[in-house]
Amino acid sequence: MEELQSKEQYETLKNSERTVFLFTADWCPDCTVIEPFLPALEVDYPEITFVSVNRDDHLSICEEEDIFGIPSFIAYSEGKEYSRFVSKERKTRSDIEQFLNELEW
Repeated sequence: MEELQSKEQYETLKNSERTVFLFTADWCPDCTVIEPFLPALEVDYPEITFVSVNRDDHLSICEEEDIFGIPSFIAYSEGKEYSRFVSKERKTRSDIEQFLNELEW
């Protein structure tokens, strides 16, 4: 999964088609749980660009997006937020797939 490098890149990707941002951190145990199956999701959903946003490296983006818990997902296309998947519960592969399947681009 591509890792976000800058705020400028974030803005560019938000304005492209079908981008899902995963907000994460190295120290996050729930992020570690989902990490093994993320490459398979990229294969299963080739129409979506997945981008990892490290919370510690991009705290200002997290604040602007009201991301207070991780892992969290936000789906953007052409500058519009379509959906977000934020919960206190540990996310499973099926939870994430359901989120992706319900996106109405």
